[in-house]
Amino acid sequence: MAPSLAQSPPPPSQEQQQRIERLDAELKDSTAAQTRLATEMAALEGDRAKLNEALLDTAIRVRDTEAKLDTSEQRLLQLSREAADIKESLDARRAVLAEVLGGLVRLGRRPPPALMVRPDDALQSIRSAMLLGAVLPELKAETDLLASELAAQERVRQDSARERDALAELKLSLADERARTAALIDEKKKSLQEGEAALTEEKTRAAALAAEAGNVRELMERMETEVSATRKAAQDAAQTEAGQGAGGGPADRLAALQNPGRLAPGVPFEDAKGLLRLPVGGASLKAFGADDGYGGQEKGLSLATRVEAQVASPSDGWVVYAGPFRSYGQLLIINAGGGYHILLAGMDKITVELGQFVLSGEPVGVMGRGPQLVSSAGLGTAQPILYVEFRKDGNSIDPTPWWATSESEKVRG
Repeated sequence: MAPSLAQSPPPPSQEQQQRIERLDAELKDSTAAQTRLATEMAALEGDRAKLNEALLDTAIRVRDTEAKLDTSEQRLLQLSREAADIKESLDARRAVLAEVLGGLVRLGRRPPPALMVRPDDALQSIRSAMLLGAVLPELKAETDLLASELAAQERVRQDSARERDALAELKLSLADERARTAALIDEKKKSLQEGEAALTEEKTRAAALAAEAGNVRELMERMETEVSATRKAAQDAAQTEAGQGAGGGPADRLAALQNPGRLAPGVPFEDAKGLLRLPVGGASLKAFGADDGYGGQEKGLSLATRVEAQVASPSDGWVVYAGPFRSYGQLLIINAGGGYHILLAGMDKITVELGQFVLSGEPVGVMGRGPQLVSSAGLGTAQPILYVEFRKDGNSIDPTPWWATSESEKVRG
């Protein structure tokens, strides 16, 4: 009988088998993580205070992980520079070492004559001895330095390997926390979906007003009189402000701002000075009042951030605008009460809705992969840039007094 043409495939190699097992394990871990996350969301459903608390706690972990990533990346960059310096130093002395070693090899092939055997070569013997006396200490010093730098090179290599491993773990952790944040935001949006049709109309009206408004002041004035969700937010802010008494001491104010179940600002915005955290981690590029490059002064603060960094609300307040606006790109305006508004611009995505009450430290947006603001062209960086502006009764004010100066004073988030 003729043999069958169909043949069974060869068994996978050991390397292929290990790769398959690793992929299976990762898939199982991912499935388990998704199941765990779904269970957690189900447990939080309908419990606004617990949902807010989980969202704020996750936002803190995302912020901390982003900061650790910055530190790890800077450490890796420093190690890379150190390795380059060591290599440059070794390369620079390569010619010197080769010359000294070559001289020793030549000297070994033609050793100096003995003084007692050939007295006529006494001068050559003395010169050879002098050469050895001069060369050997130099060679020893070079050898010691070489050994030291080779040891330093190995240390840097090991440190770099450890730092890369730590960086990979941090990136995985950040991805997990971002997934959790997205799930929590979606869960919170579900509770805000009542009256979705009306909200859609409000968003359309807000977009039309933004297209017509010439500047931010005009946009805010028209929004608070012509868009009901924004008007209601302004009214709620005014009522809350009227009902709030003295803020008490810093500890009392901080405690009031840490209640995750609140539906209005924990303290008047004026009394929150020294308690608020910056909305995103990053380096300050331009501060309030700095030269804007056009003969004027900066009206806000510009921060260089990580790619896709999380943006949190600096304070409690109501969202009165969320969407694109002229040179601001994606613009978020929060009514903090008492005539105060906070503007955040330069984000790639806004994750809160018009009329929504947000807590200090609550995620409200995500940065992109590069600058989104038209005005960021002259700041000399390819990093994403978040623009932060505080306004009082329509006029820009210095936000510096509101930022916390120590860890113990920072509102969660």
